[in-house]
Amino acid sequence: MQPVSLLFHDVYVSDVGESGFNSPAADRYKLSLREFDDQLGPSNALEVARLTFDDGGVSFYTIVADKLETRGLHAYCFVTTDFIGRPGFLDAAQVRELDVRGHVIGTHSASHPTRFSALSRADMRREWTESRRRLEDVLGHAVTTGSVPGGYFSKEVGRAAAESGLFLLFNSEPVRSARAIDGCAIAGRFVIRSGAPADLSRRLVQGAPWARSKEWAAWNAKGLVKPLLGSSYPRVADWIYGGAR
Repeated sequence: MQPVSLLFHDVYVSDVGESGFNSPAADRYKLSLREFDDQLGPSNALEVARLTFDDGGVSFYTIVADKLETRGLHAYCFVTTDFIGRPGFLDAAQVRELDVRGHVIGTHSASHPTRFSALSRADMRREWTESRRRLEDVLGHAVTTGSVPGGYFSKEVGRAAAESGLFLLFNSEPVRSARAIDGCAIAGRFVIRSGAPADLSRRLVQGAPWARSKEWAAWNAKGLVKPLLGSSYPRVADWIYGGAR
């Protein structure tokens, strides 16, 4: 049985702009320091889960890694490589140190396209390949794990990842099971957003009644709405999630 994988993004102390991408769409996934502590819970609450953090914001180095390590935990840190060294993002030295400390460094693409699944197959491969090469230059070893920006996954995205040398790719489908596409394992994740119940991560990991099924139902409903709203979907989502906080 596959472990439950949780998807986090940035953590901030006083302002959402401290780490990672700055936009209403990005901000609704960022957790305050208190929210993050609540989601981590007791020291052993998440020890059987796979913890993943997207975007490559600097808070993984300044906040997240220390908090995880005090609990004996490590995580997957997925880096958008075109942003390495930019304000609010990890720099090369921090990426190397996190790797040495036992965290898994993976690719989150090179440029973080708005709709990854809408790219041509060649552009998908380029995003994965260029990002992997940059990380391998920084780390000095192979990088074979990645995550899909924005949750825009398709079979073509998985095939391009496999062709680019990735063996494990996380998307944002809230499922525990994994499947393979051309030798690349595709793993789902449960997203933890700002404003989520304080015990959501633990309920998802422990299999509390209806916790996972509610996330799955909401994700599928969103999948039906996205094509209908088209380019206006991000604005509608910002309004919905923004109003929930």
